[in-house]
Amino acid sequence: MSNENIKSTYKSNDTEEWLDKVWTRPIGYRWALLFERLGVHPNAVTVLSMIIGAGSSLFFVHGSYRTEGWEGLWMNVAAVMLLAWANFYDSADGQLARMTGKKTRLGRILDGAASEVWFIPIYLSLVCRFYNHHTLEFSWMGLEDTPQNTWIATLLLLVLVLYSGFGCHSRQCGIADYYRQVHLFFLKGEAGSELDNSVQQQKLYDETPWKGNFLWKAFLKTYVNYTRTQEKQTPNFQRLMKCLREKYGATENIPQAFRDRFRELSLPLMKWTNVLTFNTRAIVLYTVCLIDLPWLYFVFEVVVMSALARYMRARHERFCKRLCEEI
Repeated sequence: MSNENIKSTYKSNDTEEWLDKVWTRPIGYRWALLFERLGVHPNAVTVLSMIIGAGSSLFFVHGSYRTEGWEGLWMNVAAVMLLAWANFYDSADGQLARMTGKKTRLGRILDGAASEVWFIPIYLSLVCRFYNHHTLEFSWMGLEDTPQNTWIATLLLLVLVLYSGFGCHSRQCGIADYYRQVHLFFLKGEAGSELDNSVQQQKLYDETPWKGNFLWKAFLKTYVNYTRTQEKQTPNFQRLMKCLREKYGATENIPQAFRDRFRELSLPLMKWTNVLTFNTRAIVLYTVCLIDLPWLYFVFEVVVMSALARYMRARHERFCKRLCEEI
């Protein structure tokens, strides 16, 4: 297994994170080779990653060594291993699709939904974990450990978790994925990216009959909303694309000099798109669960990751506005 073979399964060297290059992609590639020999479709690998990742929540719900002793520690180690395994499969599905050419729209939608399927049950399991193990936090706050106080604190945490998950996590991962696809679009052209727009997706949804396509229609509706949210967050980029279409007609006519200019401005932001997706979140999640302070993860997501997402979006919008003015 050579490095060149592994690199051939990258989306691009520009958009790969260092940790993925040295850890996730090599292991994902081995899984992809196995699945290729077994004739497994990439979409099936994605579904497997969803099942394994969601299954880790059954182990994250346990307290760690401080509250449950060695059993709790091993439960948390098992949770970490399962979520890491799910991430290897999440890498392998894309690598397998690029190796075999079996890229589908359903695969794109499933891949975007994978982290949601993992993190929703994990987040809820951490709320249950706090309900069962909160003695240290109550002692810090000087609260009596009564059923009433436990329920109030748990409900307050649930509110934070819902905001963290739907208001922060989903939007942060969505905009990070969008900026990567935008970068790939200017780097490799339309064929080398998965840059979709809500108008196209709405048209596909409207043209698909309900009869015999209920599940597919549900997926498409979710994806329409997903792309629409991405576009609402990037008004200057949307204006830039409109300017380019008006000036050059079809997107394939955009001059290479402009593509190079866009890549130069976009490339520094790729490291932040990677921070906002899986690896950084997972490392923080593993750490706070092993030290038995899982609520710290949500504080990190709401404060640190939100600030980073705003910074990245502001920089991207700024240079898109400048490029549009130059055109």
